[in-house]
Amino acid sequence: MAAAAAMTAAVVVGVLPGPQGSAVAQEARQGGTLSIILQPEPVTLTPSTNMAQPTQVVAGNIFDGLVTYDFELKPKPALAERWEVAPDGLTITFHLRGGVKWHDGQPFSAADVKWSLENVWKTIHPRNKSLFENVTQVDTPDDATVILRLSKPSLPILSVLNGVGAPILPKHLYEGTDVLNNPYNNKPVGTGPFVFKEWKRGEYVKLTRNPDYWEAGKPHLDRLLFRMIPDAAARAAAIEKGEIQYAPYNPVPFRDAERLAKLPRLKVDTRGYEWLSPLLYLDFNVENQHLKDVRVRRAIAHAIDRAALAKIVWFGYAKPAISPVPSSLVTFHNAKLPQYPFDVKKAEALLDEAGFKRDANGVRFTLTHDFLPYGDDYRRTGEFLKQALKRVGIEVTIRSQDSAAFIKRVYVDRDFDFAISYNNAFPDPQIGVVRAFWSGWLGTGTPWTNGSGYRNAKADALIQEAGVEGDPAKRIAQFNEFQDIVLGDVPSLPLLELNFFSVYSADLEGIVEQGDQVYSSLKNARFVDAPKGN
Repeated sequence: MAAAAAMTAAVVVGVLPGPQGSAVAQEARQGGTLSIILQPEPVTLTPSTNMAQPTQVVAGNIFDGLVTYDFELKPKPALAERWEVAPDGLTITFHLRGGVKWHDGQPFSAADVKWSLENVWKTIHPRNKSLFENVTQVDTPDDATVILRLSKPSLPILSVLNGVGAPILPKHLYEGTDVLNNPYNNKPVGTGPFVFKEWKRGEYVKLTRNPDYWEAGKPHLDRLLFRMIPDAAARAAAIEKGEIQYAPYNPVPFRDAERLAKLPRLKVDTRGYEWLSPLLYLDFNVENQHLKDVRVRRAIAHAIDRAALAKIVWFGYAKPAISPVPSSLVTFHNAKLPQYPFDVKKAEALLDEAGFKRDANGVRFTLTHDFLPYGDDYRRTGEFLKQALKRVGIEVTIRSQDSAAFIKRVYVDRDFDFAISYNNAFPDPQIGVVRAFWSGWLGTGTPWTNGSGYRNAKADALIQEAGVEGDPAKRIAQFNEFQDIVLGDVPSLPLLELNFFSVYSADLEGIVEQGDQVYSSLKNARFVDAPKGN
C-alpha cells in the first residue's frame, strides 16, 4: 500500500545509505559460505518465467531490481537511484545507477530495462504483465534514464519493481531468442551481489560473491549454497547441527520450529515476508461434475473449521481468512463480506439440495485432492480437509507429486478436482489477488493464475477497471464489489492468512533487513564470529 501510494506523489526520491560500521569491523566479518535450505527444487532460476517460491528465493540474490521494499513496503533505491512520477500519473522517470555491470562484464544500461519491460514484464511475466499494459512507450534518452509513458495511471507499478517482480534481463543475451527457453534461464546472468556458479540437480545451487558489485564492501559472504533436503526431519536435524545456517519459508514442521526457537544458537523470525501477504486457499475445478455446482463449493466452505486448521495444523502461524484480499491489505480488505462459518448442518443441507445424497455407505461422491508439494504443512492440511469433508459424506483421495507435476496437472492439463496452494497478495490486490480470478489467464498454462477455471464477466470488468483507475477511493469501491462477487461464487476458497517463518543461526547478522527480504538478496548477511566453511 505504501508503495502504491507513492505513485500519487509528484516526486519520489530515495538515497541508498552506504555501508555501516567501521571498515575494520567489516573486514573481520568478511567471507564464508552460507548454507541455505531450498525446498522444493526449483524448476528454473529466472523469475521472468516462473514465480514459484524456490525460484525467487535464489533469483533475488542474482538479479537486482530497480527498487527494494522496506518493512513499511515503501520503495528503496537499488538499480534506480531515484525516480519521479508526474502529477497525472502518466509518466514515470527512473534515473539509473552508473557503473553497474552484468555478471559477464557487460555494462548495464537503460536499454536492458526497456527491453525487459517490453519483452518480459509486459508480455510473459507470470504475475505482473497486466500491470504494465498501459505503458505505451519506453524512452531511453541516455544510458542512465528510463521514461515510462502510460495511457492511463497504473497505481500498483511501484509495488512490483524489485528483482523478482520486474526482473531485468541482459538484453545482449536474450534479444532475438525464445525467452521462455533461453538456456540462460538455468544459468542466469544478473547484476546482483551473487553470481551463478553451479546447479547440481537434486543436491544444490551454488552462487559466489560478485567482486564487481556496485555497492562497496557488499556482499560480505563468499558464497551461498542452496541445498535441497526433501525430508522435513532431515532438514530439522541439519539446522540443529549447524549444517544449515539459514532456512526460509517454514523449512521445518511447526512442532520443530517451537523446539528450535528455544535453542540459544538459533532464531525463528517471521519478518521479511511483509511484501508477500500470503494466503492459503483451495482451488475448485469448476468444470468438475460435482464442483461446478456452487452449492457444493459453498458446502465445502461450511464444512471446514478454519480456526481449528490454523491452530492444529499451522500451530497458530496463521489465522482464518474471510476474503481473497488479506486483512493485511487494510485499505482494500472488505470485512463486510458474506461469511462461510463452520457449520456441518449447513454443509449437509447444501449437498442435499444439490442432489448429492449419501449412499448406503454414507458417501455422496469422491474427490481427489492435490496439495502443494512445498512441505509437510500442506500435506497435513490435505489430511485435515479429508477428515472435514468425510463428516459431510465426501470421500477424499490425496495425491502427492513433485512441484513440476503439480503445476502441470493444475495449470496446464487442468486434470484435477480440488487443489490447495497459496498466493501472495502483495501490497495491492491488482498484483497478487486478481490473477486467481481473471479469465484472461485461462488457456495460458501460467502457474498460480486462475487454477479454478473461473469466468465471470462482471468480476473481469472490475479487475480491468481497477487496474487503470487513478482515484484511490474508486479503486477501493471496485475491489469491495469484486470481493463480494468472487466470494459468493467461491471458485477459490480462502482458508488462512499465513505467517511464514525463517530459522537461522544466531551467529548471523543482516539476515532480515527489509519487507521483501525473502525474495531479496543476502548481501548484508555476515557471520558475527569466524566465517563458516569454504
